[in-house]
Amino acid sequence: MKVEASRVLFTGAGGGIGDAAVRMLVKAGASVMLVGRSPARLSAQARALVRDCGVQRQCVEWYAADLARIPSLSGIAEVATGWGCNVLVHNAGVPGFGRIESLDSNEMAQVLHLNLFVPMLLTQALLPHLRGLPQAQIIFVGSVLGRLGLPGFSVYSASKFGLRGFAESLRRELGDSDVRVQYLGPRSTRTGFNSGAVEGYNKATGTAMDTPDVAARALLRMLESGKAECFLGFPEKLAVRLNGLAPTLLDGAFAKHRLSLPPVARPAKLALDCGDEREGPATDSHSLMNHTL
Repeated sequence: MKVEASRVLFTGAGGGIGDAAVRMLVKAGASVMLVGRSPARLSAQARALVRDCGVQRQCVEWYAADLARIPSLSGIAEVATGWGCNVLVHNAGVPGFGRIESLDSNEMAQVLHLNLFVPMLLTQALLPHLRGLPQAQIIFVGSVLGRLGLPGFSVYSASKFGLRGFAESLRRELGDSDVRVQYLGPRSTRTGFNSGAVEGYNKATGTAMDTPDVAARALLRMLESGKAECFLGFPEKLAVRLNGLAPTLLDGAFAKHRLSLPPVARPAKLALDCGDEREGPATDSHSLMNHTL
């Protein structure tokens, strides 16, 4: 798709990769709708994009919603449909790091919910609209860890393996349509997404880290090329290929990573918070949208 013809709904627009990517998209001529939780932050980000990129105000809009609340997703889909979205970028997500014995059960559930289930539901909600367009794209911003499981990232990798599997299956399911499905797998990136523990782990294991601009440029190239999958970094690209061909071959290559994990901490009790918070009607900022900045 030509960037100038794209109208991109971008979740997680305020994160490190998100901010860099929407800035590049707007500079290249795309129209973008930023999706995040904070109306104040989204409004400020939109104004900065218009000012810094020298574009018309209508090229950057925003919609505030809490993606963790399932009722919010239908509102996002409705607004995106009315706006004429033809590109959906799933970038929102949460981290998860640590030995499996130390992870809180609610934290584990949140990682799987936001990183996997929410993109599935939002895709489902928007797909009838996207199918009716002459050209549309769905881009999942995953991770190299969606094809390469590392010690300490068992739950996070599970969410990204699932996301990549969903993208792969959906790509084949929509093979006779005009909707292209793509998966981008960045390697570790220097953003606030990483905790101090992850930073220490990366340093101890010699893990290379990219700037957010590296992932942003790759996303822009994918939008233009329609490429189905793209993984970033070396030796990560090679490891991804080897892991796909012979997964057990690499098992012994990550001893340093295993030894660099924090010690086992006492885990929380196995008790998920299954209250009604996500079942009720959408409230607070879910209906806020700015068309005029």
